[in-house]
Amino acid sequence: MRRSRLLVPALVVAVAATLAACGGSSPEDGDGARAGGSQDALVIYSGRNENLVEPVLEKLEEAVGVPVEVRYASSSELAAQLLEEGDATEADVFFSQDAGALGALAKADMLAPLDPAVTDLVPTEYRDAEGRWVATSARARVLAYDPEQVPGIDQITSIDQILAPEFKGKLAYAPSNASFHAFVTALRVDRGEEGARQWLEAFAAQDPKAYDNNIAVLDAVDSGEAALGLINHYYWYEKVAELGEDEVNARIHFLDSDDPGALVNVAGAGVLAGSDKAEAAAAAVAYLLSDEAQQYFADKTAEFPVVAGITSTEFELAPLAELDSHQIDLNELDSLETTLELLADVGLT
Repeated sequence: MRRSRLLVPALVVAVAATLAACGGSSPEDGDGARAGGSQDALVIYSGRNENLVEPVLEKLEEAVGVPVEVRYASSSELAAQLLEEGDATEADVFFSQDAGALGALAKADMLAPLDPAVTDLVPTEYRDAEGRWVATSARARVLAYDPEQVPGIDQITSIDQILAPEFKGKLAYAPSNASFHAFVTALRVDRGEEGARQWLEAFAAQDPKAYDNNIAVLDAVDSGEAALGLINHYYWYEKVAELGEDEVNARIHFLDSDDPGALVNVAGAGVLAGSDKAEAAAAAVAYLLSDEAQQYFADKTAEFPVVAGITSTEFELAPLAELDSHQIDLNELDSLETTLELLADVGLT
């Protein structure tokens, strides 16, 4: 399997600011061309981190039966790259860390409809209504909490409750993190621009502590430096897997309500409409929903499988269907530019 990094042009970086963020790795030097690669290779643009997905993509190459070339960058940058390339793109499959980037391409009519036999494997809320992309794994927003400081965590069912006076100066978040941006975008979709602004202004008035990333947020809660932190669920599972549950003070709380703080976002994939390898590309997407691939996500990345019947053998993850999550059209997570402007306006960048 050939892999490379895309060198994203300055114009594309600018366009990327309009797309939903994702947690892929940053692009590194490289010409982005298929130099030395086979013209017969299936080209996958992957916004998923190479360290996380390389093993499953190697298995995908075996399953599809054609050479695979993977180009890595962040999902938002890759989506912008694809929008610039248009019909001239060499990409056959877009594997995104974030639904918003997929939504941007779907709205631009750059993704081909998938076989219903594939999309029907996934619950309707985790696939495009017109079948242009499908989730491959899911992650939930949760509250990391210090049990000593928040003994009544079970009473918290909404993000509005963390705005209580008792939590002033005790909240942790990662303002530059893509998952926080996706949460704020969901907040805008759910409550409208003015409702989202009101919540963010109230959150800013709580004097929350800003950290570089979700790992640092969880560490702050674990040490007691913060009482509550806004993170994705799998960071806690990874920390417990590394240290053992007895060595981790922090716990996580699923809001289990139809609340923006209970957003479930997804990684997903789609086939480029102009692909001349449509059959192999469709088979690649289908493989990502196979039992083997779904088990990988459940066991290696602590993400929720999106296909029923797959359970993790490494982590105590409840089935995705049991989560009472916040439901929105995930395509609407593509409006990152507006989210970033709002966060700047309220002083949360």
